[in-house]
Amino acid sequence: MSTPLVVSIPHQLGREEARRRLQSGLSRAATNVPVLKVDEESWEGDRMIFRVRALGQAAAGRVDIADDHVRLEVVLPWLLQKFAEAAQSAIKQRGHLLLEKKR
Repeated sequence: MSTPLVVSIPHQLGREEARRRLQSGLSRAATNVPVLKVDEESWEGDRMIFRVRALGQAAAGRVDIADDHVRLEVVLPWLLQKFAEAAQSAIKQRGHLLLEKKR
C-alpha cells in the first residue's frame, strides 16, 4: 500500500462554514479538471469520504474539517503517485481559494 498524500489547509472560518463551503467543493473542483471524475462522495459529520478517478486510476480518501484547518488524505495508485507533487500544489491552491474568508 502506498503512503497517503496529506494536505493541511488552514482557515479562519470555523468548522460549520468550512463544511458548508466544502460540501459542494469536490464536485465543483472536478468540473474544472477534465481528467478528474468523482465516483463517490459521502459525509459522516465533519468528515467527507470520497473516491475519484483520474487517468483511468481510482483514488480514495477523506477530508476532515476542524475549527481552524482542513486535512485531506488520499491514497494514490502508483501511476498517479508520479503526479503527487503537482496534485498537492493544486489541492492547496484550490483549497485556499475555497476557504479564504470573504470580506
